[in-house]
Amino acid sequence: MNSEAAARLKAAVGPKGFTEDQAEIAPHLEEWRSKYKGRAALLLKPATTAEVSAILSICNETTTPVVPQAGNTGLVGGQIPFDNEILLSLSRLNRIRRLDAVDASMIAEAGVILAAAQRAADDSGLMLPLSLAAEGSCTIGGTLSTNAGGLNVLRYGMAREQVLGIEAVLADGRVLNLLRTLRKDNTGYDLKQLFIGAEGTLGIVTAAALKLFPKPAMRCTAFVAVPSIDAAVGLLARLQAATGGLVNAFEILPRSGLELVLAYIPGTSDPFAASSPWYALAEVSGAAALKDVFEGALEGALSNGLTGDAVIAASEAQRAALWMLRESMSEAQKKEGPSLKHDVSVPVAAVADFVAKATAAVSAALPGARPVPFGHLGDGNIHFNIQAARGADMASFLARWDEIARVVHDVVRDFGGSFSAEHGIGVMKRADLKRYKSEVEIDLMRALKRTLDPKNILNPGKLVPE
Repeated sequence: MNSEAAARLKAAVGPKGFTEDQAEIAPHLEEWRSKYKGRAALLLKPATTAEVSAILSICNETTTPVVPQAGNTGLVGGQIPFDNEILLSLSRLNRIRRLDAVDASMIAEAGVILAAAQRAADDSGLMLPLSLAAEGSCTIGGTLSTNAGGLNVLRYGMAREQVLGIEAVLADGRVLNLLRTLRKDNTGYDLKQLFIGAEGTLGIVTAAALKLFPKPAMRCTAFVAVPSIDAAVGLLARLQAATGGLVNAFEILPRSGLELVLAYIPGTSDPFAASSPWYALAEVSGAAALKDVFEGALEGALSNGLTGDAVIAASEAQRAALWMLRESMSEAQKKEGPSLKHDVSVPVAAVADFVAKATAAVSAALPGARPVPFGHLGDGNIHFNIQAARGADMASFLARWDEIARVVHDVVRDFGGSFSAEHGIGVMKRADLKRYKSEVEIDLMRALKRTLDPKNILNPGKLVPE
């Protein structure tokens, strides 16, 4: 970047819209796991879509690469500038432009924190079901750009299924305004979907029209001891059948994972006196009568041996305590020490076989390592994480990340699954994309990139294989 381009970019956002202070930039250069650390001399902080448009127009004209960043909660390095690119933070685009309770829709800018959007919907008597462990810091723009999943995918779908419209700035600075809240608009290509899950490589999302839902009258949450993953799958089927498909979330974690949470997370406690190999966390919502149906289904599962003990939350505080056991898994693993992460998905019916075969494959390749698989069993998304053996050399352990990832991902492929269920590709998984995707798929991705960003200024080196 030459000095003239830098001066033009600073002028485009004004004195409050940029910084060259490395102390202020530093938190933007490292992701949560500390696996990736980048560098950038200039951080731009536009406050409007017009300013984003001006930035990209200048960057395109001068062939200046730019890396967009939202809440910096991504886990695959997609938001990190590695080659001193311009870093563009969307944090100041943080307005909820409109919330229409009758239309059940919200238009929120890219920098709106997901939890803030949820609260706004709740205040209007509605619900934004998109929910992630990082919802207190992740933003709407980043959530959509990575097509995040989260806890309610089973019932409400991934992020892209909750988007009615989008506003995005193209590489050349043009603004694509698709902020419609129509439920039906069958007028050709659904262009908004190009930018959802594209990780900022095709355009920068600046606002989105989101679908809202009525708040349920009743929400029931249970933490259930189960003897096996197969038993948990059977319990899921039973609950879905009994409630007519009203299960919001169905999570699973092993005893080893629960023990890490109990050891490292203050305020947590074991719900049961006796241990179990596996635990399921189930939540349903709907009409008030659903409570009796839910409890009846759990009692039936208990009586026929499908489950062991169960704890049903009797208050919001108890519900939060149960969810903490699941949502604190990543934090507890981090406190235990480095771990190898795998965000994968397979058909729900194949989860038990996948975990068994992947565990065997990892144990053969890395004796003594401790697999801790957990996650969203209801939609087949398992975080197959691996803790190092106690006393192992951490540098040597982490040096085998790519090798062990291939071991796990090869097993995933054998089950017809995905090596990236909800975290995206970023820089971490570009080689995997080339290995496991077909040439036709990759050729189409490259064609889209060339068409929408011919100068390759938008998040270069991310997502799309070279």
